[in-house]
Amino acid sequence: MTTATKAKKMVYFFGHGQADGEASMRNLLGGKGANLAEMTNLGIPVPPGFTISTEVCMSFYANKRKFPQGLKEEMKSNMAKVEKVMDMKFGDAKNPLLVSVRSGARTSMPGMMDTVLNLGLNDETVEGLIAQIKNERAAYDSYRRFIMMYSNVVLGIDKDLFEHLLEEKKKEKGVKLDTELSAQDLKDLIPQYRKIVQEKTNKPFPQDPDEQLWGATGAVFDSWHNKRAITYRKLNKIPDDWGTAVNVQTMVFGNMGEDSATGVAFTRDPATGENVFYGEYLVNAQGEDVVAGVRTPHPLNRLQKKAKKLELSSLEEEMPEPYKKLESIRHKLEKHYRDMQDIEFTIQKGKLWMLQTRTGKRTALASIRIAVEMAQEGLIKKEEAISRIEPDQLDQILHRMFDPKAKKEVIARGLPASPGAATGVVVFSADEAEEEVKKGEKVILVRLETSPEDIHGMVAAEGILTARGGMTSHAAVVARGMGKCCVAGCEAIKVNYKNEQFTVGNEIIKKGDYISIDGTSGEVMKGRVPTADSEITQVVKGVLPAEKSSVYKIYSQLMQWVQKVKRLGIRANADTPTDARIARAFGATGIGLCRTEHMFFGEERLPAVRAMILADNDEERKKALDKLLPFQREDFKGILKAMDGLPVIIRLLDPPLHEFLPKHEELSKEIAKLKDSNGDQNEIARLEKVLAKVAALHEANPMLGHRGCRLGITFPEINRMQARAIFEAACELIKEGLKPFPEVMIPVVGHVNEVKVAKGDIHAVAEEVIKENNVKMKYLIGTMIELPRAALTADEIAKEAEFFSYGTNDLTQTTFGFSRDDIEGKFLPVYIDKKILTHNPFAVLDRKGVGELIRIGIEKGRKTRPNLEVGICGEHGGEPSSVEFCHLANMDYVSCSPYRVPIAQLAAAQAVIKWNH
Repeated sequence: MTTATKAKKMVYFFGHGQADGEASMRNLLGGKGANLAEMTNLGIPVPPGFTISTEVCMSFYANKRKFPQGLKEEMKSNMAKVEKVMDMKFGDAKNPLLVSVRSGARTSMPGMMDTVLNLGLNDETVEGLIAQIKNERAAYDSYRRFIMMYSNVVLGIDKDLFEHLLEEKKKEKGVKLDTELSAQDLKDLIPQYRKIVQEKTNKPFPQDPDEQLWGATGAVFDSWHNKRAITYRKLNKIPDDWGTAVNVQTMVFGNMGEDSATGVAFTRDPATGENVFYGEYLVNAQGEDVVAGVRTPHPLNRLQKKAKKLELSSLEEEMPEPYKKLESIRHKLEKHYRDMQDIEFTIQKGKLWMLQTRTGKRTALASIRIAVEMAQEGLIKKEEAISRIEPDQLDQILHRMFDPKAKKEVIARGLPASPGAATGVVVFSADEAEEEVKKGEKVILVRLETSPEDIHGMVAAEGILTARGGMTSHAAVVARGMGKCCVAGCEAIKVNYKNEQFTVGNEIIKKGDYISIDGTSGEVMKGRVPTADSEITQVVKGVLPAEKSSVYKIYSQLMQWVQKVKRLGIRANADTPTDARIARAFGATGIGLCRTEHMFFGEERLPAVRAMILADNDEERKKALDKLLPFQREDFKGILKAMDGLPVIIRLLDPPLHEFLPKHEELSKEIAKLKDSNGDQNEIARLEKVLAKVAALHEANPMLGHRGCRLGITFPEINRMQARAIFEAACELIKEGLKPFPEVMIPVVGHVNEVKVAKGDIHAVAEEVIKENNVKMKYLIGTMIELPRAALTADEIAKEAEFFSYGTNDLTQTTFGFSRDDIEGKFLPVYIDKKILTHNPFAVLDRKGVGELIRIGIEKGRKTRPNLEVGICGEHGGEPSSVEFCHLANMDYVSCSPYRVPIAQLAAAQAVIKWNH
């Protein structure tokens, strides 16, 4: 270790209105430590303590899990400051200072790492605590909790062993709740707990508070690399090298009787975004009781109680003075941080203490509503509101919901913890959920309550159902962060893990049975319930009046701001008039890709397509194409009409011809069957002709074979038929008073001469049709850039092409040499795990390779043709990071599926704000 590293500050104090840190230091102090310091500086009552920096965590791992030199002295010095503020002494038998030891990464990872409470208790200090707080029961309750938590987190002993003893004690005493056990009952558990530790570790439970502190600190650092934390980081794209801080903080006790409590609150409703103070608390409890869901929490205030139709008493009613202070702190924190806050608090003997504040996890709907309303309230600017929303959150509010008209059998109701509609087979463990999903099954994970160890199953499941816990339980918080449907605290269901079933009254639901859960209403339904379009989609389709949807009102306001900010045009990939109309209603500024091959598979068209392929001469081929012409004309007319006045890029036939014929194996079987049964000889001869053609069209690598412009050059009548259909459709619309704007795209170009030949045919047909109809028409002829050679010779290609549309799916394939259809099942997961690649390049645009080819192509193309229209039409067109790249590359538009148009619009606006241009 270098001298410079030794000299660097490792521990940061906070308490008594002063702190070494502040909110801006979250990279060093973690989110929790930075916010504890910030609250302290704001004069909010925070139990004093100190934060060990994230740099110490990474040093700990770099030095084979050894603490850096100088840390012991810094911790001792800061503990002395805490002792002075509190007038207590850590480890003192008569006046003991107890602490909590908690993790705190720079971004919130709720429940993914470890915590130890009540640290510093032993056989002597517990007596000192009794003398301090004059509450024998609370002291023994805290001690038995500490042994269980420390043994689990630091010593690796299964906590269920301790929980079993607690349940046995409750049975022995004939009580249901922990709070009904007496001081003596809890005291009796302590030697039994210590016996478990002795048996499992061959060592006594540590009595030295310093040993306890170092053990807990190391365990919190170790938890940065536990399975659930790694899974959560992968899910949320959190780098492994950030590390976690450790927060050592004076304990305050919510379990000291009826005038003590602990709770979790949100400054706005995390499920709906409504501007109401929302939360849960428990009297005579410690923090883990609220989030673990073992006891049903009470509502924070009368408003919440009334809205949820709860019979439970609220904190506002039970403890009015602490509640008033909490309400005041709510406003102070939200105004200061200018965002919805998730806060933890403890009331000890009537005194309120704040243990944490962080930006609250929220549903997609809540995120959008909070951002919009905060901008309307003047708390943040409109641009900040736009930047705060994750583009994929828009995707979540466009998700389908249960059809209100469908018949449903509601068997139970729980708390609507995270909205959405989910259907699947019941599983009872996270491992089962993961296994079933790998088999292609959709599952609902059913648990008594979830814990951080269940994270991998929660990721895999369609939805989560828990029997215990409230709106701030682990299941609820994590599900909201994932955008995953969740119903929590459904007390009507009785979960039996052993028999792999749950019961509701006389109803038995077994593993493998289908259920549906509604995270918006809290309903649990038997079987599979049909889904319907989201409210926003219903408004877009004209099914639901806009004024009847509060969700659409918020969405519409956001999108109005987005439209004013973004520079990029957002077009849609659409092959039907219906898709085109939906895209336009979502705000699309044109069609960026209309795939004509999809139109060839219609029942009436396919025979003509096959006749064209099987034709022995030009005359037969033209005859077949003439049959296709009216179909194509109507197809194009419908799409051009739906996009009246906006550009529509129509890609000429792209796939190889064999895709329109039956498979070789199927034909061979059919011929053999007919021969075996002495079938019609004419039919056998016809099928044998088709089989011969299939064999003749076979290619070793069809992706790089006879497709795209190569088809139109070798069979120019195909291009001419499609061009005639496009321009005849446009002429008909012009005569009807509309303004069609077709852009004809030549695919799979690698050489300027290919464009020249194909363009010559298209242009000749266009001028002929326009002359025949005596109309004026605006149209463009351009190309798809999907081969590296096309990008590198773009200056030449731009002499002929009037627009470039980057086909990034094929451009990625040909740049990497990856097969899109094979990569995911073979080696991509290994590449990502070994950090060879950070993302699937077919999902997120590769900026260094594919992106560089795009930049070269744009630069060269516009040198030749300054007004060259440039866009992108691959799958990347709806992916936020790729949209940002397209903005920076100075493209004119991106094109994506109709339902991702709003996502691309938001990403385009965010790119303008981020780069200030």
